[in-house]
Amino acid sequence: MIIAEILSTGDEIRSGALVDSNSAYLADMMERHGAKVTRHQSVGDDLPALTQVLAEIGQRADIAVVTGGLGPTVDDRSAEAAAAVAGVALALDQRALDDIEGFFRKRNRPYAASNRKQAMIPQGAKVLYNAVGTAPGFRLKIHRCTFFFLPGVPYEMKHLFGQQVLPDIEAMQAGARQFSLVRTISTFGLPESTVGERVAGVTLEYPEITLGLRAKFPEIQVKLYLRTSDENEGGALLDRADQWVCGQLGEHIFSHTGRSMADEVGGLLKTQNATLSVAESCTGGLIGNWLTNTAGSSDYFRLSAVTYHNQSKIDVLGVSQQTLVRHGAVHEETACEMAAGARRAGGSTYGLATTGIAGPDGGSDEKPVGTVCIALATPEKTTGRRFYFSFGRRLMNKRIFAMAALDMLRRHLIQAEPQA
Repeated sequence: MIIAEILSTGDEIRSGALVDSNSAYLADMMERHGAKVTRHQSVGDDLPALTQVLAEIGQRADIAVVTGGLGPTVDDRSAEAAAAVAGVALALDQRALDDIEGFFRKRNRPYAASNRKQAMIPQGAKVLYNAVGTAPGFRLKIHRCTFFFLPGVPYEMKHLFGQQVLPDIEAMQAGARQFSLVRTISTFGLPESTVGERVAGVTLEYPEITLGLRAKFPEIQVKLYLRTSDENEGGALLDRADQWVCGQLGEHIFSHTGRSMADEVGGLLKTQNATLSVAESCTGGLIGNWLTNTAGSSDYFRLSAVTYHNQSKIDVLGVSQQTLVRHGAVHEETACEMAAGARRAGGSTYGLATTGIAGPDGGSDEKPVGTVCIALATPEKTTGRRFYFSFGRRLMNKRIFAMAALDMLRRHLIQAEPQA
């Protein structure tokens, strides 16, 4: 098994000023391609600290991917540190320099002399030429470890990693490649503790599998991890474990691939050749935003009306003023008239509506903060339900209101029992 580490460099990463998305991407990709990632680290632009951590990694890992520090400025010191630890000098790579000059020339941008620094590569290193940016990467052996130094710019990093690093990682494993498989099962409607209790036995049934839980509010994800030398057999084992989890969680599961609730609902609508219009009050357009984050959603999504004020509920959706006077904006009957109005206005198969109290103010004894009324209008009937979610934060309430609304529609589309 190949032991791998990831090192992110730069004061902006070390200080938290910039979120390190590179490490998450690299860890996922290397695990999927057989390497076992044992550490993520970050270090600033300090040369002694950088050389020290490179030397430490070189003594314990088989491979390491280092991102950042390959730019033209004085604080970009990865190549300098790598050369120092390897005990070699930096030397100009003419092809890298030609590529850098050509990059600026093609874009009619001025070439600065400082960019020449990016073509200075540790002697003996294999240059990873960069077709999408100015900074070449390089591969260098330090002690027992093979290091891959890549640019910190995510687009450039991903390009070089996919084109020039992954093939090397796979070749290093020869015929002993391990596959790291992950199954993500997404649930909604149960607390994390309950999900954990119900699925804890999966590792007794399938000892080869490692169980993980991830709270990705407002959903709970069940993660099944498996490291195997046979990808097909491993996939079949995950299928069986997945079915076991289904037996414990039932219709609370909305995805077996990690897809969002909105994507799953959109897929169901498209499969059934159905369309949807949405009327939102308390969720402020969040449902419409989620649904339209997917390309091609115009196949099933017709209309979104954010009718926040009562008058807009009357004017746009045709909600009765008497209903609002008698019940108020947050009521099942109001939600039903909103859903029916959205369906009518959009000429769609279904209408979905939300009206509630997201907080932190505006609640009452009868309708506390966290109260939401959701209605679904179908070709046969319109049904409204009241839910209460005890989250004090406004944005959390908006997210769980929107999720509950989509789940109501999902359950109708798969002919499941309504959420309890």
